[in-house]
Amino acid sequence: MTNTQAQRMRRVLRREIAGTIGLLTDDEDFTAMRRYRTFAFDDHATYLQQIESLLRTLSAQGSHTTVALFDPEEFAEYCATSGLEPDTPASRTRFTAELAATGATVPYEGQPLDELVPTLVDEAVRKATWEYATTLLARIGACASCGVDIGRAAFARAARLLTRIIETASPGHLHLVCSVSAAPETLVAALRADDEPDTANRVDESEALEFTTVLALGIATRSSGGLVMRTTAAGTTDRVYGWRLRGERLEPLTAAEVFDAYCTDADTGDLVSPESGVDYCVPPDLGDAGEDTGHTH
Repeated sequence: MTNTQAQRMRRVLRREIAGTIGLLTDDEDFTAMRRYRTFAFDDHATYLQQIESLLRTLSAQGSHTTVALFDPEEFAEYCATSGLEPDTPASRTRFTAELAATGATVPYEGQPLDELVPTLVDEAVRKATWEYATTLLARIGACASCGVDIGRAAFARAARLLTRIIETASPGHLHLVCSVSAAPETLVAALRADDEPDTANRVDESEALEFTTVLALGIATRSSGGLVMRTTAAGTTDRVYGWRLRGERLEPLTAAEVFDAYCTDADTGDLVSPESGVDYCVPPDLGDAGEDTGHTH
């Protein structure tokens, strides 16, 4: 094989390789990495510009690249646990490869970095919320009186509730938010689905898993919380309704309670103007799924 042929084959193979770039999204994380002598950048803005330029170049070459959230503290812990010297590019590369398998990542599809970064941060928050809720569920253990695994039973209960909520929703685009008051902070999960006539519900499996886990934690710990659904369909008024979590039961909110929740600033408590073209209403009947079975404890 000639050198020209070999170079051409290597270029072809390069297009078959998927890559991951670890991204320092904020100034604080960037500053933390500057303590390493082998970290070449000294300005965060310039660093972000170079990252975006590299992403565009790789995309133009036909390469598929994902972007991972690079956390300096997690990197230092990884190096300490693995016995690696942190002040080397090789160690940063190994950590980034680990992030590709286990961390929060977002595929680069040509979007500007100022759009990609918030999406990546949101993905990291979602993943951290799910991991935290999963850990708490696993720690609850079995019911002292009946021996049932409380976390598993709560998860099964949450899955049934979510299925029923989606089944009873009006056709269209669905946006469901669950919040649970779990110490030390409130956990929030969101789920989007498309439910059009004559088609199956299209639900992201990862979002559904995260949503179900957060709801299950609220059920298992008897925490206060709530769910709010918004349905959107062409040619119709958006409908907003919700439920209050009471034990393992979902208690319907009145139209006035939903209106008050949507028209109050969560941070300041001030009233905000209601949206036009939105119907704040009572939720559909969930049937037996909405009732407290008493089986999670």
